[in-house]
Amino acid sequence: MDWPRFAYEYDGSFAGFLTCVFAAYANKEEPACFLTYGDGRVTLWPQRAVDTDDQKARRVYRSLDRSMGQQGRRLVTYGFLTCLEERELALWDFLRLGYERGPSVVRDLTDPRVAVLGKAVQHLTHEAHLLKGFTRFSDQDGALVGEIDPKNRVLPLLRPHFAARYPGETLVLYDRTHREALFCQKGKWAIVPLDRFDLAPPRAGELDYRALWRRFYDTIAIEGRYNPKCRMTQMPKRYWGTMTEFQREEPPAPGAMAQN
Repeated sequence: MDWPRFAYEYDGSFAGFLTCVFAAYANKEEPACFLTYGDGRVTLWPQRAVDTDDQKARRVYRSLDRSMGQQGRRLVTYGFLTCLEERELALWDFLRLGYERGPSVVRDLTDPRVAVLGKAVQHLTHEAHLLKGFTRFSDQDGALVGEIDPKNRVLPLLRPHFAARYPGETLVLYDRTHREALFCQKGKWAIVPLDRFDLAPPRAGELDYRALWRRFYDTIAIEGRYNPKCRMTQMPKRYWGTMTEFQREEPPAPGAMAQN
């Protein structure tokens, strides 16, 4: 199809992207690139601003199952969460192919439009799997609060795991990279944008628990089998910045101890 090309501008949400897909087919246009509001990039293509329309987005979402099956829908929904460069264009290319070929498209790994997206989704799910074990929570006035620094937008994948593991707790998990936070409480949850996230200084009891955890971590280490290269393979170093066992905190001032 020889459609005119436009730079599509949208709000950066998944519903907004699906609305762009609807608009592209409705207008018989080929997205040359996707821009989000205020991202500052410059393009020579004519621009089309697309307002998110939940009804149109739902129509496109329902079409994924009908046209590409559950596996195809999963590649699209998970693909949007990846850190793949120009992921919207990669998703658009896959969607065009999927609408033409049907559910069998997910098995054609020789096609780069499928392989690139599949590899990105594999990276996303692997990172989410690692963070189920590498995420550390601290007590903040009765709430379990943690921070992560992932490459992909893993909070939607981590939410079922931590909500099921701590069903009676108030849970907050902040994604530093994408500046959004997962909130869970009494079976309800939400993932919301959060530009700033400041943790209160830990109380004495929390500091004691952190010290105990670090002592346990150090105690079970076998000095004769110390292998830093192996440790970094099993526990990648880029996750250490938010892991309790690698942090060393200064003890609180005497006045702060008395207040606790």
